[in-house]
Amino acid sequence: MDQLLLSRLQFAFTIGYHILWPAFTIGIAWFIVVLSALWLRTHDPVYRHLVRFWTKVFALAFGMGVVTGVVISYQLGLNWSGYARATADVIGPLFVLEVLTAFFLEAGFIGVMLYGEQKVGEKLHFTACLIVAIGTVISAFWIISANSWMQTPTAFTTTADGRFVATDFWGVVFNPSMPYRLAHMLTASFITGGFVVVGVSAFWIWRGRPADQPAARKAFSICLGLMAVLVPAQMLIGDQHGLNTRKYQPMKLAAIEARWDTARGVPINVIAWPDEKNERNDYALEIPILGSLILTHSLDGEVKGLKEVPASERPPVAPVFFAFRIMVGCGLLLLLVAFAGLYLRWRGRLYTARWYQVVCMGCIPLGFIATLAGWVVTEVGRQPYVIYGHFRTSEAVSPIAGGAVASSLAVALVLYNLLLLGFFWYAGRLALRGPMSGVPTHPAVPMATVAAALGQGSRTTEGAR
Repeated sequence: MDQLLLSRLQFAFTIGYHILWPAFTIGIAWFIVVLSALWLRTHDPVYRHLVRFWTKVFALAFGMGVVTGVVISYQLGLNWSGYARATADVIGPLFVLEVLTAFFLEAGFIGVMLYGEQKVGEKLHFTACLIVAIGTVISAFWIISANSWMQTPTAFTTTADGRFVATDFWGVVFNPSMPYRLAHMLTASFITGGFVVVGVSAFWIWRGRPADQPAARKAFSICLGLMAVLVPAQMLIGDQHGLNTRKYQPMKLAAIEARWDTARGVPINVIAWPDEKNERNDYALEIPILGSLILTHSLDGEVKGLKEVPASERPPVAPVFFAFRIMVGCGLLLLLVAFAGLYLRWRGRLYTARWYQVVCMGCIPLGFIATLAGWVVTEVGRQPYVIYGHFRTSEAVSPIAGGAVASSLAVALVLYNLLLLGFFWYAGRLALRGPMSGVPTHPAVPMATVAAALGQGSRTTEGAR
């Protein structure tokens, strides 16, 4: 196989594995902050046990994110040396700032978060949880800024030898698509983590272990309430992101909709089979006018078609088209589940509808699937460029043998899947134990009562003699 294709496959695999963990840990970190704040306010021990449980899961996922993230740094230098050389002056400072402002912040307080609950005061432990959660957002800020600049590059110039040099640092950071991507990614992370909590809590309720019910019901109720707000908000953010994409990356939007010809008042393709060779869609199911209404907020808005540029300048249509529909489909399912939760809460059946608990358990992977599908849309949709409109992916790859890339890809496949299995094994054991693991199921008996009972028993024995 071609070294470029192999390098792209390897990077897609490693970045796909990595993005699962930040998408999860950002949401869980902020849920822990909410639980910790509720514990501080109410001193209800249920919140404390939930903090302890989800902190363990967070620590495991955080470690997975660190391990898979380190590999990407090396991969950029080894497999994508052309990219590293060309963009070092622009992207390099953003990566350094991510380490200095986010990773060090998280590393400095995660120990207090994990092990300091009984060693520091309640307020200091809450502060540590809050700082770690803020650190996850700061990390996302810099990484999304770098990625967004590659999608909508601004505030730069190029040198004679092809290097990109920033002319305005903050112009690079706050490039045209950055606010939309950051809001979209953070909300996706909150939803992904939130539905994991919903699904695991639904399992505890469904299992029916009495000791777990108070914690399970509180977590279930809190997260479903948040999801009923966040999922619709994500759709509104996605709509604004789409308008930004239409302005700055029209060919990506054309691929998302498999739109070949530029036209006004276009229909939306609900589903189709894009035929790139013949530049048409087979088996298309269309809704008239709705395409322009959604994409331009106008009934006769113009939508650019793929034929506006040569075939060599177009992104692969089928992966982008289907990935977008997977993402939207997952989002609509999660919206339906969140609103069903509101209805069941209103009817007083939120904790007794066993079918709904099973549905919520099935929703655990949907946030991850939607996130991965969204990243396919983002990354494949900007092809054939790694820096949109300026630097092609073929220029970014290292001149290395395809066999070397294939062998390292095979090793990565084995190691990453072993890591994932290890995570499932340990996290699954935690979930089976439940949030009240290690908590006595009966109230403690005071020692004075025990001593009195023993004394009474001794006197009774003596009397019998």
